[in-house]
Amino acid sequence: MFLKYSSASLIFKLLLSLLFGFIVPRAIRAQTAAPMNVSFAKEIQPIFQSKCQGCHQPARSGGSYVMTTRLGLLGIGESGKSPIVPGKPQESLLLEQIAPDASGIAEMPKDKPSLSEPEISLIHRWILEGALDDTPVSDASLINSEHPPVYYSPPAITALDFSPDSKTLAVSGYHEVLLHPTDGATPPVRFVGLSERIESIRFSPDGSRLAVAGGSPARMGELQVWNVADRTLFLSIPVTFDTIYGASWSADSSRIAFGCGDNSLRAVNATTGEQVLFQGAHNDWVLDTAFSSDSSHLVSVSRDRSMKLIEVATQRFVDNITSITPGALKGGLASVDRHPTRDELAVGGADGTPKLFLMHRPANKPRQIGDDFNLIRAMPSLPGRIFEVRYSPDGSKLVAVSSADGRGHMRVFATEDGKQLISFDTETGGLFAADFSPDGTQIAVGGLSGTIWILNANDGTMVRDFVAVPLSPRTASTNQK
Repeated sequence: MFLKYSSASLIFKLLLSLLFGFIVPRAIRAQTAAPMNVSFAKEIQPIFQSKCQGCHQPARSGGSYVMTTRLGLLGIGESGKSPIVPGKPQESLLLEQIAPDASGIAEMPKDKPSLSEPEISLIHRWILEGALDDTPVSDASLINSEHPPVYYSPPAITALDFSPDSKTLAVSGYHEVLLHPTDGATPPVRFVGLSERIESIRFSPDGSRLAVAGGSPARMGELQVWNVADRTLFLSIPVTFDTIYGASWSADSSRIAFGCGDNSLRAVNATTGEQVLFQGAHNDWVLDTAFSSDSSHLVSVSRDRSMKLIEVATQRFVDNITSITPGALKGGLASVDRHPTRDELAVGGADGTPKLFLMHRPANKPRQIGDDFNLIRAMPSLPGRIFEVRYSPDGSKLVAVSSADGRGHMRVFATEDGKQLISFDTETGGLFAADFSPDGTQIAVGGLSGTIWILNANDGTMVRDFVAVPLSPRTASTNQK
C-alpha cells in the first residue's frame, strides 16, 4: 500500500509540477514583465498626425518645425534648440508647449483644443524612454517639395480638374498634384504634400485655390488647400484615419465639402479649416459631394447606394434623392455633379448607368415606396462601373467614364434626350477621371495607364495625349509627349 501510495503521490506531484511549472510561471512572467516601450509609429505619430501635422509638415512647416518624422521632431525649431531632449522630459520644450494651463488652454496646438491628459502622458513616457523610432523603413517619409516623387512607371490617375480659365489641368500623382499647362509648353508645377493617395481635386470657383482630398489608406485622411499663384500649402486638415473623397466648393468659395470612409459627410471653413458641417446619414463610405446652385444644400453619394440631400445651415438630412424602392439601385454610387445653372444632378456608380435627377422633390409629391419621382432620365449604360460623371460648362452634355475587364470606356451624352454623342475606349486599363474644359472645347480623361487623353469636345477626335508624371530617364517611354 505504501508503495502504491508513494507512486500515486509521485505522479500527483509530477502533475502539479507540470501544471505550475508551465502555467503558473508563465502567468507570473506576464504580470511581472517590464512594460514595453511606447511605440512612436503606432502611438505617438498618430497623435501628432491628428493634432499637429496640419501646421508642422514639409509643405507647411510652422515655426520651421516638422513633426511628420522622429528626425524632424528632434530638429531645431525657431527657438534655436530641439523641442525634444531624448531621456529628459523635464528639458523638453515640447512638453511645456502642449501642457494646458490652469484654464485648460495650451500654447500648442495653436487655436485648437489641447491634447488630452493620456496623450500628454504617453508623449512624456516616450521622451523618457529615449524618444525611440520604430517607424518601418520607407522612402515615402523623405518625399517633399525638395525631393519630389520619382516615377519609374506612371501611377493610375484617380482625379483631374481643369482650372476655370482652361489654361491648366490638375492631375493626381503619388504624394502630389501636378498642374499641367494645357498647351503643353512648359513642365508641370508640382504640389507635393503628405497624402500618398489623391482621391479628388477641385479648383475654387475663382481658380485661386486648389482643394485636394486624399490621405494614406487605413492611416490618415487629409484635406489640402493650396494657393495656386504662389504654390504654397494654405491649409492641411487631418481628418479621420482613412482617405477622404469628393471635394467640392460652395459657390462663394467659403466652404469645402468632402466625404469620408467613416460614413460621414463633412464641410469646413475654407479659410480657417474649422468644421462647419457634419452629417452621418449614410451607412457606407461617402464618395462624392456637390453643393446646390445657391450653396444652401449639399448632396452626397455613397457606397450605400443612396444620394442624400442635406440642408447646410442646419446640417439636417432632408431627403433621399434616389429611389427608396428596394432593389431599384444595383450598387454603390461613386460620383455626382450638379448642372452648371440648375439644381439638377448627374450621378454614376456600380450599375454603369448615368442618371439625371432633380435635386429637390416638390412639396406636393410625398415620398412613397415604389416611386422614383426625382429621376429625370437614365442614359445608355457603359460597360462596368462608372467612376466619374461631369457636366459640360453649359450643361448640354455629360461625360461618364468607367472600367470593365481591364478596359476603359468614355461616353458623352446629350443631357436633353440622352443621345450618345462621343465614344472613346482604351485597352490599357480602366478610366477613373474626366472633365470638360470650362471653355467647352476639350475633354480630359485618365485612368489606370497614367496617360491623359485630351479629346475634342465636339467630335471626340484626339487633340493630344501625354504621360501625366515625369518618368525616370532609365524607363521613360519613347512615345511620351
